[in-house]
Amino acid sequence: MPASITLHQLSYSTPDNQPLFSGLDLSFGNERTGLIGRNGTGKSTLLRLILGELTPVSGSVSVTGTLGVLEQSVRVDPTETVADHLDIAGELDRLDRLEQGLGTAEDAGEADWTLPGRIDAALADVHLPALDPGRLLSTLSGGERTRLSLARLILAKPDMILLDEPTNNLDADGREAVVDLLHRWRGGAIVVSHDRALLREMDAIVELTSLGAKTYGGNWDHYSERKALELSAAEHQLASAERKVAEVDRKIQAVAERKARKDGAGKRKAAKGDIPRIMLGGMKENSENTSGGNTRLANRLRGEAAEAASEARAQVEILTPLSVTLTPSGLPAGRTVLQADALSGGPVPEIPVVANASFGIIGPERVAITGPNGSGKTTLLRLLTGTLAPTSGVARILVPYALLDQTVSLLDPQLSIRDNFRRLNPEADENTGRAALARFMFRADAALQKVGTLSGGETLRAGLACTIGGNNPPQLLILDEPTNHLDIHAIEQVEAGLRGYDGALLVVSHDRDFLDAIGIEREIVLA
Repeated sequence: MPASITLHQLSYSTPDNQPLFSGLDLSFGNERTGLIGRNGTGKSTLLRLILGELTPVSGSVSVTGTLGVLEQSVRVDPTETVADHLDIAGELDRLDRLEQGLGTAEDAGEADWTLPGRIDAALADVHLPALDPGRLLSTLSGGERTRLSLARLILAKPDMILLDEPTNNLDADGREAVVDLLHRWRGGAIVVSHDRALLREMDAIVELTSLGAKTYGGNWDHYSERKALELSAAEHQLASAERKVAEVDRKIQAVAERKARKDGAGKRKAAKGDIPRIMLGGMKENSENTSGGNTRLANRLRGEAAEAASEARAQVEILTPLSVTLTPSGLPAGRTVLQADALSGGPVPEIPVVANASFGIIGPERVAITGPNGSGKTTLLRLLTGTLAPTSGVARILVPYALLDQTVSLLDPQLSIRDNFRRLNPEADENTGRAALARFMFRADAALQKVGTLSGGETLRAGLACTIGGNNPPQLLILDEPTNHLDIHAIEQVEAGLRGYDGALLVVSHDRDFLDAIGIEREIVLA
């Protein structure tokens, strides 16, 4: 029987009684489904409800078939081996006993002699070399442990797999291994991810919002096209609603003008004495009643039209991508921005992670530093910016610059976004600061939020606002893995901000879609 997962009228609230979703109806079958949504909408929670790790407030979860799961991070037991993590230690011990002539009849009956070959094939499928089964898991890198977990899924052959942000913290090769696995997977899969390359391997996309869930047939590109059509429809609806408001206003004005003319004619007749006094009182009362009725009707129609326009406008704002116009940095095309000559160094001086790196950036170039995990990308940034002293060679940054690392440590988490902007831009007045923050969607009270209370995407957006959003943006912006742990909506906002920046960019990232979106022109590849 094909695997299936059915959610019926599912409701769940956080421990502090904040509802995540209510009355959710969803079904997942023998297809690959990408689960997307802003951080905090409950994507990982939904997986935990499916696995039975959490209990819903109401509703039910029905699962047919076996499930395999890949967690966001692999917890490492100091004594756990590769064989333990693959859940094959007992099977390998059985084969070992039989090979030594110590096995029992039960061992012989249950032995899987294809297992060693299947292990090697599974490791190759996830781009890992042959590993000693007795090797400690703690000796593998984070990316290698994630790939080993993928190999465990291949060996277990569950009917449906659940992957929670599987490409986070993986280098390009690791990401490719996950994409390959999903490309070849013929069972069911639910994949929580912001990786657009991975989402292109999906058969359907489910978008989770505070209003519920909506399913889109097709992969990420099809979803994007549908969202563009939704935006076009919402813009058409807004234009229609605004025309309705204008039409109601014109009719109200026409009625008011007709009444004013009629009242004027009546007053002129009364002034001439053509109308008996007793009729004047009745006409006045009728006029007042009619006027009151017309006013109430006009107010109701105007209110309904304005409400429809407001709802349409809100929908357009939700669907419209962020577009940012920034103050020019003033960087000349021929200016030397950065120069590294035979640069070597690392956290341990005797073991240089970076060796003999030589390159430069001229004018508003957009350059990416790429390479596998452990190749020294972040170390190179530290050597360039002087936070790590080189063992040899020279690095010079010759223009004003700003560095946004993975935690955006440039910002003080105890201060508001507004106060951080004023701290980093002491020459700016209040109006300049407010305008800069508004460009990055921190308007009014939103600018007064403490940085420490922001989500990852909001923090990075605040970092961009405080560095490149003002009247004197730096001429070089350095970014270290800016999209890690961000949802797609937040990534697209960051991309929009960087597209509006005309200075030089130096970016460390494994996210190919992100690099393409911000117009990277050249790569420095570390081995």
